Amino acid sequence: MTITHLVGATAVILVVANGAGLLARKLGQPSIIGQLVAGIALGPSLLSQFPPVVGETLFPSAIAPMLTGLSQVSLVFFLYFVGYELDLGLLRGRSRTTLTVAVAAFLVPMAVGAGAALLFHGTLQKLGVPRDLSMSSLLFLAVSLSITAVPVLVVMVRENGLAGTVPGVIAVSAAGLIDVVGWVVLVGALMESGGESGMSLPVRLGLLLVTVVVMVWPVRLLLRRLMRSPSLSSGPRLAVLIGFAFAAAWATSALGLHVIFGALLAGVVTPREPDGTLNPELVRTLDSIGSLLLPFFFVVSGRGVSVGALDGTAVAVLVGVTVLAVVAKVGSGALAARACRLDNRTSLTIGVLLSTRGLTELIALNAGFQAGLLSGPLYTVFVLMAIATTLLTQPLLVLVRRIRPAATGRQTTAEAVSVVSSADR
Repeated sequence: MTITHLVGATAVILVVANGAGLLARKLGQPSIIGQLVAGIALGPSLLSQFPPVVGETLFPSAIAPMLTGLSQVSLVFFLYFVGYELDLGLLRGRSRTTLTVAVAAFLVPMAVGAGAALLFHGTLQKLGVPRDLSMSSLLFLAVSLSITAVPVLVVMVRENGLAGTVPGVIAVSAAGLIDVVGWVVLVGALMESGGESGMSLPVRLGLLLVTVVVMVWPVRLLLRRLMRSPSLSSGPRLAVLIGFAFAAAWATSALGLHVIFGALLAGVVTPREPDGTLNPELVRTLDSIGSLLLPFFFVVSGRGVSVGALDGTAVAVLVGVTVLAVVAKVGSGALAARACRLDNRTSLTIGVLLSTRGLTELIALNAGFQAGLLSGPLYTVFVLMAIATTLLTQPLLVLVRRIRPAATGRQTTAEAVSVVSSADR
C-alpha cells in the first residue's frame, strides 16, 4: 500500500502544482510562484482546515521519507543547473555600476537584517528564537534578507521586455554576484551551526577545503576531457555528469552541510563547451527533470509552514520583515545605481528587480530550518516574506514604468550602450 499511496500523492502534487503554475502565469506571475503557493497549501496551512483523515489519506506518514528523498533529489538537479549556468566571469571585468549595485544590495539588507534581529530579539524570542542568539543564527537571519533569486529574476526580466536593456543586464549581473557571495556566507552559517556530522569545526573546514580543491582541479580536468571525448556518446556523458553532481551533494551532506552546496559547486566546476557556451543537452536534461521534481520540494517545504498557527506577534513580525526586505533591497540597489549616474527610473527598476527572492530564498530557508537555525513560526514568517516580496516585484515594476526620467542626469543612448557593453564583458 505504501507504493500505492506514493503514486497517488505524486499525481496530486504534480497536477495541483502545475495547475497553480499555469494560473500564476495568467495572473502575470512566474509559474514557479504558483507552484510554491500550491506546495504550502498542500501542507498544514490548508489541510489542517479539514478532518485529519484527509491529510493522512493524501500524504500518509509512511511516505514522508520518500517525499523528502524526492525533494532532495530535485534540489540536486536544480542547484546543479544553477551552478552550471552561473558564470564566474562575472567576478572579472565587471563595470563599476554592476559591482557597486551588487555590493550595496547585499551588504545593506544584510546589515538591516542583523540590526533588526538584535534590536527586536525580545520579540523574536516569542517565535522560538533562543535567548542567547548564536553567531550562526544571526548570520543566517541577516543573509536571509540579502538573497536574490536569479532564476526567477531572469524570468521577470524576460517577461517584462528588459532583456538586453541597461536595468536588465545590470540587475542580472549584480544578482549573479550576490548569489556567489550569498552562498558562501550561507556555507559559513551552516558550518558554524554544527550539523549532524559529529566532526569538529576545524575537521569539517579542512575536509570541505579538500573537497573544493579536488573538485576544482583534478575533477574539473577529468570532466573537461570526458566532455570532449568523441568516443563517449551523449547518454553516458550525461549520466557521468549527473552522477558527479550527486556525489558532490553527498560529500557536503556528509560534512553536516546540505546537499545544495555540493550540487551548486558541482555545477560551477562542470566545464562549458570549448566556445564558452552551455551544453544544450545537459541544460535541457537538468531543466526538464528539475522542473518535474521541484513540486515535491515545495510540498515538503510546505509541511513546515502553518499560516493558521501564526499569532499576532508573528503577523507583526511578518509585516515588519517584509517591509524591511523590500525597502532595504530596493533602496540600496536603486541608490547605488543612482550614485553611478543612472536615471531615476532605471535605478528604481534595478532595485525592484533585485528584490525578487522566490525559490532561492526558499531553498536557503529550508536548509536553515533543517539545521535548527530557524524555529517553526519564524520559518513560516520568512517563507511568506519570500512569497510576498516576489509577488510585489511585478506591481512595483508597473509603478516604476510610470515614472518619467528626469531631464537632468538622464543617460544618452551612447552612455546606455556603454554600460551594457561594459556589463557584458
